[in-house]
This record gives sequence, structure tokens and C-alpha cells, in this order.
Amino acid sequence: MKYTFEELPQAISTLHEKVDCIKDLLLENSSQNSQSPRDDLLTIRQASGFLSLSVPTLYSKVSRKEIPVNKRGKRLYFSTVELSEWVRSGRKKTVEEIHSLTKDIPQPT
Repeated sequence: MKYTFEELPQAISTLHEKVDCIKDLLLENSSQNSQSPRDDLLTIRQASGFLSLSVPTLYSKVSRKEIPVNKRGKRLYFSTVELSEWVRSGRKKTVEEIHSLTKDIPQPT
């Protein structure tokens, strides 16, 4: 496409609007990807590496139903999202968090 000298300001303005639109779409797409973590399925060996647990320890947690697992035939599969949530669910409160929770409870007199 060839532009005359008089058409250049309008062409640059249009081009600038399109670049801004592409930039906004890319930012929106990247923020959506960062908000929803990828949910891969892991084998027992991969899950043991992900959790830094031995395979026998993982098998015992599965048999005691302590850990989320999917079973297809004789194979076990673990969701990375579910494993991350499982690990986070075991979080212990700090002394400050416990203190702030008990601060509002009236003390017996």
C-alpha cells in the first residue's frame, strides 16, 4: 500500500489504534492464562516428584484416601491443581493469625 504525504497521519493513527487493540488482547489473554493454572495429569512417579514424597508413601496415602486421585483400570493419575490444593489445605495458621481470630471472642469473667 502506498500513501501520499497527506494520508500518512491518518494511516499512522489507524495503525496505532490497531497496535493498541492487539496489545490489549495480548494482556487480557496473558492474565487469563495466569489466573487458571494448567491442570496436567501426573503418573504416580511424577506425582511423587511433584510432592517430594516417595512412591510407597504416595501409595499408602492413596490407600488411606488421604490424597485426591483418579483411577483408570490399574493406573493412578493425579491432577496438579488438586495436588496443589491438597498441599495448601494443610496450611497452619501463624501465631498472629490465631491471635487476631481470638481477639474478637469475649473472655470469660
